[in-house]
Amino acid sequence: MRSQWAWMRWREKMLAENPNWDDQMTRRSLVKLASVGAGGIAAASLWARGALAQDPTAEPDPEADPEVEEPTLEPIEGTPVGSAGTLTVYSGRNEAFLGPLVPRLEALTGVDLEVRYGGTAELAAQILEEGENSPAGLYIAQDAGALGELAEEGRLQELPDDILERVDPRFRSPEGLWTGLSGRARVAVYNTDELTEDDMPDSVLDFTDPKWEGKVGWAPENGSFQSFVTALRLLEGDDAAREWLEGMLANGVVPYESNGAITRAVAAGEIEVGLVNHYYLYEVEAEEGEQPIANHFFPGGDPGSLVNVAGAGIVKGTEQEEQALAVIRALLGEDAQEYFATETFEYPLIEGVEPIPDLKPLAEIDSPEIDLSDLSDLEGTLQLLAEVGVI
Repeated sequence: MRSQWAWMRWREKMLAENPNWDDQMTRRSLVKLASVGAGGIAAASLWARGALAQDPTAEPDPEADPEVEEPTLEPIEGTPVGSAGTLTVYSGRNEAFLGPLVPRLEALTGVDLEVRYGGTAELAAQILEEGENSPAGLYIAQDAGALGELAEEGRLQELPDDILERVDPRFRSPEGLWTGLSGRARVAVYNTDELTEDDMPDSVLDFTDPKWEGKVGWAPENGSFQSFVTALRLLEGDDAAREWLEGMLANGVVPYESNGAITRAVAAGEIEVGLVNHYYLYEVEAEEGEQPIANHFFPGGDPGSLVNVAGAGIVKGTEQEEQALAVIRALLGEDAQEYFATETFEYPLIEGVEPIPDLKPLAEIDSPEIDLSDLSDLEGTLQLLAEVGVI
């Protein structure tokens, strides 16, 4: 688990130093580097830097770089293994989350994946703009709101029952137009050196109390936060959402660029509480060891305990339907669901695959009752955030 995160973080560092690093490395070499684990990252870094410094465009010596075996995986039933061709995927999920899974999906299905990464809302807008000429066959979203928007606009096609039945109805489209792939709970991460569970409020709305002044962090540019605000608008109304946002600003809420930055700030004692997704605690501890942080799940169906999903839908009219169905079946298979559970620390959504042991069970989260498709009004949320001065 830690080796995978070490690899991803090291790769991000290499890309920061050299934006063309991926293009200069063969896929075989990348697989080789990804397999070294945390203990070999330093050595691999030296090898990569040295190889690229000698000749950035050179292919590795075949004798010095033996072929790496692809993973041996059981094909997913119903997939056209070995004859599937290519699938163009628009992914609103960050490459650090989805990228390591791509070779597994290709091995399971025989489909060659061409993945275009970008913001969830950005890629949804692109599909709408491209219309029937969109090259995308499969759309993977960071949250359900964008999937709901594409469904409303008639840009997703209905999924077969064998796919839909794998996922609890509350985590998929009521019309069968998209399905969740993994669950992501909103929480308040808090510093355990400063606070106990008993100190935490019963509602996220209580953080406007003066006793929390300057002690809470949020990431208003983050898509998960914006989906939470959309849920707050649906559950409490626009006026109540505006009042809460204004109250948080007046109470000195601290803005951050990302959930990860918030979680690290809480661990360092810069702030006491952060509004994030549940898995950032586990990501930070996988990288840096045990930290003085814990997740608080709000009770009573509070908006602060919204459980959203990363999900997928097939773009209507695509000629890659067979390939897209194969990949969705693989994403809802045990191998991919185990990956979401143990590598990205999310909630798996199929029966038979459990989350990591110390994570609060999905069934025990007192999340608000909401149709995730209704989180589609991102435009209204962005307008509200701008009017209030949050973004």
